[in-house]
Amino acid sequence: IEISDIAHGLARVARWNGQTRGEHAFSVAQHSLLVEALFNELVPQASADDQLAALLHDAPEYVIGDMISPFKSVMGGSYKDCELRLQRAIHLRFSLPPEPAAVLRKEIKRADQIAAYFEAT
Repeated sequence: IEISDIAHGLARVARWNGQTRGEHAFSVAQHSLLVEALFNELVPQASADDQLAALLHDAPEYVIGDMISPFKSVMGGSYKDCELRLQRAIHLRFSLPPEPAAVLRKEIKRADQIAAYFEAT
């Protein structure tokens, strides 16, 4: 697991299966940067590790792609299990706790939802 591979892979994965406005697809890498920026606004006292966790919140998608949420639900636990195992491995690779604290997960999710709103409008 190398940061350059994650960045390269996410830059080539289209967010929302490419169903975004504009001439070019919005990438998961762009989304990840947006989430990190929003997270930093929401949690200005966040540590560097917390900021990195926000940036890497969708990092498993460099391997498994960006599956839209309704389809993830249909796939069930096996997809989520794979995604969580990858997320833990990525976190450990970059010296982060394998499981972010509940408060941190909540703030990252909030930034992710705000980003999704902006991406969809």
